[in-house]
Amino acid sequence: MNLTQADVAAALEVTPGYISNVENNRTAMSLRILIYYAKLAGISLDSLIGKIDSDYQETALDRELFTQIQKMDPDSKEKLLKTLKIWGNE
Repeated sequence: MNLTQADVAAALEVTPGYISNVENNRTAMSLRILIYYAKLAGISLDSLIGKIDSDYQETALDRELFTQIQKMDPDSKEKLLKTLKIWGNE
């Protein structure tokens, strides 16, 4: 994610100075801004603040799979699930 402070500030509807202050630990983000930032970054809020199960780290592949599954109709999702269950039992 190659965004400038100005890009992030515009997306979050704050000033670039605010983003600079956050990056330099001079101020903390509000919960509202944290939620928007997590959405902007395409990650969960838990992951953003470091509260994620130590046994699991979401990868770009996980996110891509989830994105593709969201686009599927219910019948296709059911077929995919059956296929995955078959592969899981090999």
